[in-house]
Parts: sequence; C-alpha cells; structure tokens
Amino acid sequence: MMMKIAPPLDLSVCIGKLELKNPVIAASGTFGYGQEFENFIDLSQLGAIIPKGISLSPMQGNSPPRIFETNGGILNSIGLQNPGLQVFINEKLPYFKKIKTNLIINFFGKTQKEYVELSRRLDDLPGISGLEMNISCPNVKQGGIIFGSDPRMTYRLVSAVRKSSELPFIVKLSPNVTDISAIARSAEEGGADAVSLVNTFKAMAINIHSKKPELGNIIGGLSGPAIKPIALRMVWEVFQAVKIPVIGMGGIMKAEDAIEFMLAGASAIQIGTANLINPRTGIEVIKGIKRYLLQNRINRVRELIGLFKK
Repeated sequence: MMMKIAPPLDLSVCIGKLELKNPVIAASGTFGYGQEFENFIDLSQLGAIIPKGISLSPMQGNSPPRIFETNGGILNSIGLQNPGLQVFINEKLPYFKKIKTNLIINFFGKTQKEYVELSRRLDDLPGISGLEMNISCPNVKQGGIIFGSDPRMTYRLVSAVRKSSELPFIVKLSPNVTDISAIARSAEEGGADAVSLVNTFKAMAINIHSKKPELGNIIGGLSGPAIKPIALRMVWEVFQAVKIPVIGMGGIMKAEDAIEFMLAGASAIQIGTANLINPRTGIEVIKGIKRYLLQNRINRVRELIGLFKK
C-alpha cells in the first residue's frame, strides 16, 4: 500500500503583483542596510528586506540621546537619519545584488514634490522590488506624519506618487490618528497596492532625578511588545476596511505573534524591534510558522490570512 506524501508547504504570499517567498519582512529602521546582519543570518531566507528609510538629501537626525529602553519596548527618536538618495544608490544599493530576496525601499519627504521625485528616481533603479512610502514617522517636525494624519492629504499624496512609479507601492500608516481605517481607505483610493501598519506610537519618558526628558527630542516613538495588542487591533480593523493587502507590524517577537497578525488579516508581517534583541528573529519566525502549518495540517500560509472569527 502506497503511503500518501504530504504536499510541500507553500509559504509564498502576494503583495499586489509582488510575490514573497514567505511572509516575513525585515522592517525599515531596525535592520540597517542589511549588511549589518549578514554574519547572523542568511539574508536570502527572508521574504523581503526594507533598509533604513531614504530621503532626497542627507538628514542628520535628532539630538541624542535617541534610544531609551522602557517596560515592554523602546523609545526611539532617531529622526530618520540617513545619507540621502545618491549615497544610498552609490554605496548601499550594490550590496543587495548578491541577496536573493525582495528589496523594498522605504522613502519619505518633507513635501509632496520630494515624495514624487524620490519615487520617480527609485522607479528607474534596477534590483528594487517595491516601494514603501513612510507617511507616519512621529519624531520629525516636518513631512510624513502631516500627510498621514489627514485622509484628503493622504489621497492626494498617494495619487501623485502612484503616477510617478510602476513599482509595487506600499503606504506605511501611523497609529497616531483618530481613525486609521479612514487613512487606509484613502491610500487604497489613491492607488496604493498595500498598506503597512503600524509605525511607532508617540511617547516620552522623564528622568525623575534630573527632571529632564530621557530623549533629546523629548517625544519619540514607542515600539516593541508593549504595542502589539493595539497594533493587532488596528490591523484587524484595516483588514475589514480595505480590499488591498495589509502588512502587519508592531511588537512581533516570535512566530506566534506573526501568526496572530496573519489571522487578523495581515498578508505579511514586518519584524522591527526584535531584530535589535535577537538578529535571528526573522529566521526563527519563518521556522515557527512552518511548524504551526504542519501541526495544523495547513499546506499554504495564505490560508491563515483573515481566518480569525469573531
């Protein structure tokens, strides 16, 4: 009697026309430019890598201190420090030619004109799989968060950028809004292929001895396990509000967290703060998802998306 051989696990997911080998993405901001992690993991095993966000011109970032550890997470006020687009193209982009996974570029600007110019120039570069437009950083004084707080401004910006690039286009949303579903719908109507959420929550800490703020910028962004239940709720709400794919993030530390986000409606997930604690988190999450699928006799990871029932 012939034994039935179980079909191989299919971990692939689609973000618009972009197919990922698995749903695990290294989030922008905590993964450097990829090369910093090459001694810890095989970068090609990840579904995608999103390097540190890029602006047209170099940015120095905020005054130190810029990182502060708190209960269940960290506060950061880096201020989007980066070397600018041209240095990224000349010095950072060539490294990714040897990495066999998707490269998604996170970008941001202070004006709509800057966003459009960035997307247009990135669209012409070889080796880029998609774009993630940041309209959600809480610790800079100008730019993204303004566009990400008003549905009408979100629509206008997304529409303008959509016309300047044919690459798969993700819009990264802020949780620091009254109704994140309304912002997500505006991004969808403007032409986004997907939305990613959430970025960090505005937060602060005070040193009771010096009576001064723990961050040089006073206010920073809270990330890590402390925000996961709120992020999960927002992903579930947005999943019900839009038809485009949702990419979930916020406090994902292990495979069980990632699976929760997928059950809530995320087509893929991003790992951020956990990379700073354990650089192998992404690979461990992929292995954990495989175990879960085998234990539950599920062959395709896509079957998990939105499987949560009230």
